[in-house]
Amino acid sequence: MSTATLLAIVIPIVVILILIAAGVALVKRRRSRRLQEKFGPEYDRAMRSGESRREAERELQAREKRHRDLDLKELSPEERDRYATEWRGTQERFVDHPAQSVDDADRLVTQLMRDRGYPTEGFEQQLRDLSVEHAQTLEHYRDAHDVSLRNENGEATTEELRGAMVRYRALFDDLLGSGRPPHHESTGHDAA
Repeated sequence: MSTATLLAIVIPIVVILILIAAGVALVKRRRSRRLQEKFGPEYDRAMRSGESRREAERELQAREKRHRDLDLKELSPEERDRYATEWRGTQERFVDHPAQSVDDADRLVTQLMRDRGYPTEGFEQQLRDLSVEHAQTLEHYRDAHDVSLRNENGEATTEELRGAMVRYRALFDDLLGSGRPPHHESTGHDAA
């Protein structure tokens, strides 16, 4: 086989391999960017806790898959009003009973998750499930939960308890939502 014939065969193969590699790299960058945008600070946390970017991104994609399989629902306006009223009562009781109010806030947030369709079998699983749609408020939830655990042992200060209430409120508001179905266009029938 002549050199010209060999080059005519090898050069196109090399070009095709380069194009395939560039395409794969582009797909990976797009996937990474999409996951970063969707998970926000949870993406960074996954990167720090995983052995590799690939492993961390697989974990985040597994969370998305599990989340798609959940039977999540929006609350009715009546349910949302009931939760808002319960929260106001919990918050008002904080002045006289801060430790009990933080316990009540933790239970109220867990019940709200359950009523929305999130499994509540364990804190770490709750975090993974919530991270798909509520990643921006998860650090608040982690911090509040840590204070709640210390509160159970009588180790939390009143100022820490106050901070926990504020942090629980961030997730509570995020979970309570607007009453509109997530990720859907408004039909014009929704109340603002």
